[in-house]
Amino acid sequence: MYRRIVPGLCGVALLAAGALTLPNVDLPSGSVATAASRTALAPAAKSAAEITAAAGATTPFVTVEAETGTLGGGARVRAIAPGATAPTGPTLEGEASGYSLVELKANGDSVTLPNNTGKAANTVVVRASIPDAPAGGGIDASLNLYVNGTFRQAIQLSSRQAWNYRNSTTTQDDPHGGGQAYRFYNEFPVWVTGAPIPAGSTIKLQKDSGNTAAVYDVDSVDLENVGPALTQPANSISVVSNGADPNFSKDSTVAIQTTVDAARTQKKSVWIPAGKYLTNSLVSKALDFTGVKVQGAGMWYTTLYRKAPLKPGTWHSQLTVGTGTTLTDFQVDTNAIWRGNDGTGGGDYGINSGGTGWLIDHIWTRHTDANWLSGTNGVVQNSRTADSYGDGFNINNANTPNPEKLGQNITVKNCFARNTGDDGFATYSDAGASGTNGQVTGAKILNNTAIAPWWANGIRIAGGKNVEVRNNLVNSASSNNALEISVYGDTGRPLESAAITGNVLNGGGGWNGLRTGVNIGSPGPTSLYPTAPTTVDMSDNVIHGSLTSGLRISGPRVNLTFTNNTIDRPAKQGVWVAKGVTGTATFTGNTVKNLFPGQVAQQNDSPSTFKITTN
Repeated sequence: MYRRIVPGLCGVALLAAGALTLPNVDLPSGSVATAASRTALAPAAKSAAEITAAAGATTPFVTVEAETGTLGGGARVRAIAPGATAPTGPTLEGEASGYSLVELKANGDSVTLPNNTGKAANTVVVRASIPDAPAGGGIDASLNLYVNGTFRQAIQLSSRQAWNYRNSTTTQDDPHGGGQAYRFYNEFPVWVTGAPIPAGSTIKLQKDSGNTAAVYDVDSVDLENVGPALTQPANSISVVSNGADPNFSKDSTVAIQTTVDAARTQKKSVWIPAGKYLTNSLVSKALDFTGVKVQGAGMWYTTLYRKAPLKPGTWHSQLTVGTGTTLTDFQVDTNAIWRGNDGTGGGDYGINSGGTGWLIDHIWTRHTDANWLSGTNGVVQNSRTADSYGDGFNINNANTPNPEKLGQNITVKNCFARNTGDDGFATYSDAGASGTNGQVTGAKILNNTAIAPWWANGIRIAGGKNVEVRNNLVNSASSNNALEISVYGDTGRPLESAAITGNVLNGGGGWNGLRTGVNIGSPGPTSLYPTAPTTVDMSDNVIHGSLTSGLRISGPRVNLTFTNNTIDRPAKQGVWVAKGVTGTATFTGNTVKNLFPGQVAQQNDSPSTFKITTN
């Protein structure tokens, strides 16, 4: 297993050599620090390097960023430079991990990357963007892969599940509907043809004459050595025995459900052998795996593919998880082209859970809506999601008073989310219009990685009690914040208590209005809880490379304990308290460093109503 460590944005080190710290100094509001003048309130309990080493998911793959490679032909790096003005709209650079990509535009343009995993790699995942079709709907085009300079295979790319248009007056897929283009990238997992790519060798992605897209924008490549397919476990029933088709030639929905129902009755598990299974039957409900263990041959081997009707209707393609369910070792992919459960774009939840005592392990969802996690004592671990149209993993109460959907003690750990169409990881505690839905409590978001969400935040804590967000890595939120700590709308329950510790939060402060690296808010005056504060304890976090301010407190009621955190190289203020904020903050042992000329370490625009005590 390999830990994926994302480098500092645009090559900036998290701990700059020769940085000057000034112990026990708190700059007053309006004071100025330059790049040569660093402010520290006290030595941190952990260094930024130690925090960085512990943050994020441990994955079986290693990601190599394209911009770190060797360029050939006329290839060029496109990036948002540190300290540059944040984009005012979606851009290819803004949606790239590290806010940086390699552009291949002419024949012969290439980027060469090392296999530095220490092992041979028999699979790659290329994250890239190619243009939309002139009338929308996307195009298909190949890009050539070379190993140690020798042509190996053409990788098939597509933009058919990219290029949505926000606020289009026609459809979200129409470039002529007056909407704003975003969602530029997709991931393309492929098995390497021939021998695995040896450790220490190089791969090259090159645009040749047969690669017909006008431009290829390459963001990153994952290298992984996938082991053999798993074999059928004892005391299990194969879906193939009930007519499921692993060759993707006929629908398998009814056969899979029949097998699950039989296994439930016989107290056996369900086995889904290697293959690609079409699920497009217009049955009245989604596949329901409640109370059964369902196992595939591995997420690279077994795929349930949803071919949803791209028209309005009530067809459900999500996977239902209830009390006593275990799902493990398979992938879910879909033909969805934009967001909206059961809607015209074909989207639906990846996994929709409820009940108690369920487990999701080694599941890979692609092109789905959110993985919607309700219930009690549930765990999601060692799983991936990519190219979603909603949140990656959302812990919630399902906006209902249903006792099967409480949102109690749900844990998401060691998971990887990239290119999500809403928050990478989130809690969502909504009381509902009548205030009858319970508070989400005991949510845990631990050792996860969120990369380049194209909409919303890397992590969002929207209400809850006893929430723990620990040792996560966020890199390059495009539109919003790396971390949002607040409530959900006017009916959101308050954030009664949250411990945010050991997280590395790179970037944030995107184009969608006033956004920052970290934002802390609270219920507004029109909410169900107009006097409730947001109470949060943040310690040992690294907030790095925000495109705007490092930490913004937007209030109005915030109780913050902020201890041993590092704010490094924000484009604007280190800490900014907006106007109209009330409450208190206790700052102990924090560091603000690498400020750009003319920027302040701390700016309190509510000095009479928001008191900051510095220890």
